Amino acid sequence: MSQDLTPQVFEGLERLCEPQVGSGILTAPAFPGIERIEAQFSGNVFEPHRHDTYALGVTLHGVQTFRYRGERRFSLPGQVIVLHPDEEHDGGAATEAGLHYRMLYMEPSLLMECLEAEKIGLPFVEQPVIADSALAKVLLGALGALDRELDELFVDDFVSRVAGGLSRHSQLRRRPLGTVAWRQVRAARDYLEAHALRPVRSGELEKITGLDRFTLSRHFRTAFATSPHRYLLMRRLQQARALMGAGEGFADVAAATGFADQAHFNRHFKKAYGITPGQWTILRRGFPQGRSGAR
Repeated sequence: MSQDLTPQVFEGLERLCEPQVGSGILTAPAFPGIERIEAQFSGNVFEPHRHDTYALGVTLHGVQTFRYRGERRFSLPGQVIVLHPDEEHDGGAATEAGLHYRMLYMEPSLLMECLEAEKIGLPFVEQPVIADSALAKVLLGALGALDRELDELFVDDFVSRVAGGLSRHSQLRRRPLGTVAWRQVRAARDYLEAHALRPVRSGELEKITGLDRFTLSRHFRTAFATSPHRYLLMRRLQQARALMGAGEGFADVAAATGFADQAHFNRHFKKAYGITPGQWTILRRGFPQGRSGAR
């Protein structure tokens, strides 16, 4: 159920949508389960890749284009982008005017816990580009001032409103949800995060959760929309990005985050983010000065 964008939303976007010079990616202070970025660039930047999170954002300036679920998509200023976990996509600017957007990456478990009381699973929004002024306003509430940390009470309400917004656009009926073994999957998640820099064996997770590896895998995927193996890999890559942001060399980062060598690290980084570690570092350093966000 799409809605036309209202003048109020465009008024709120005006302060963000002025064309900027230069290319770069800016990251905001993280909140557990949520990452926020601002990006601007020209041309095709991101090669095909996939996240283990929802990617929810608003195009601010230019025309955003990406290939998703077998089709080329386009997003105009003010439109909302909804990409589901583990769905491959690329990304770039569709015109010479370049592209400017803000995006947040949300762990599926946040939405799952919000919807659990209704005993239904995650809504699936088939169209990745939607015109919904209410949902755009909700997202910009978290994406407006990227230099500020998110407040826990704000996030509680934010996740609830995002769940409602996605449900409005769900073309498929949300399947009934069986009981999720939340205590066990949270224990597995916490263990993976605490031991992300080394190999974790299935027997370790069986021991701490009391579930066999196959049952745990099913419950884990229901809660987090990914496997324990991929969850562990993405946590390594998150830590690698933090080290790179602190100025560590790529070979040292690869060794510190549990990858076999720099080539192994580069390959997984590109598959997860669509760019190489070197390209990511250049974009992080190239964001125009004076813009809002964490530095």
